[in-house]
Amino acid sequence: MAAEDRQAMIVDAVIPLLLEHGRGVTSRQIAEAAGIAEGTIFRAFGDKETLVQAAIEKYLDPEPLREALRSIDPALPLEHKVRAILYLLRERFHSVMRIMSVIGPERPPVPQERGEFARIIAHILEPEAQELNWPPERVAHLLRLISFSSAFPALNEGIEFSIDDLARMTLLGVAGTSPLVPDPTPSPSSSSPTEASCS
Repeated sequence: MAAEDRQAMIVDAVIPLLLEHGRGVTSRQIAEAAGIAEGTIFRAFGDKETLVQAAIEKYLDPEPLREALRSIDPALPLEHKVRAILYLLRERFHSVMRIMSVIGPERPPVPQERGEFARIIAHILEPEAQELNWPPERVAHLLRLISFSSAFPALNEGIEFSIDDLARMTLLGVAGTSPLVPDPTPSPSSSSPTEASCS
């Protein structure tokens, strides 16, 4: 196995262990999970902390989120796009908070490039730009704000909002009406959309 492939394999094995044990994960646990000898870890990374940092960096890499956002078809109806964007953003924030809770505040620098995610979302929303109350890139930051706050455990315990709730809140506010957004009450002959449809 090439050195880079071996490193990638070990990093993939470390990520679930980090989520379970945090920085206290042992080299023995890593070796067992990866199916390798402990010495292979040190030959590949030099020391355990370098491996842990590489695993955290991969886990926090924003590019998979960007790719998922780019896959949303701008031709879809607005409410479907908003729902999909909120779903992806909230999943991202859930995953970041999950690992930060076990590894603490210290982490390797990860390029955020928030302007890039806003440009991607603006492209998705461009067909409805004239119907929006703010420019699409500003709407992108609004969606980010809503998804972040809905992913924060301390703010949502016992009052969780579904993705459909968040999409309706985004598009209508608390009192607005719009022909773009269907009534959330399912009819006898149809089922309401679910969060799974946004994945």
